Amino acid sequence: MKLRMLSSDDKLNEIRRLYFAATRDTIAADLAKALDLLKSMASEDERERATVYMEGLAQMRSDWARQLNKQRAKLKTQKSKPKT
Repeated sequence: MKLRMLSSDDKLNEIRRLYFAATRDTIAADLAKALDLLKSMASEDERERATVYMEGLAQMRSDWARQLNKQRAKLKTQKSKPKT
């Protein structure tokens, strides 16, 4: 298999694709891959173009983690209440 180097536009497009395809189950891997792509960009100008997608991925991860913690707390509370 022949591997090719990704251009800055290809890297940005992949980060954008990860942003729109992210789900609660894939967000950790998607964010990690996006960070690797971001780190491989050569200049600050290139990285700035990806900022909105990176911030969006981080916000999704935060929101979904918060929702999951609330669900876990609710289940824990329900289990600990004595049945009358």
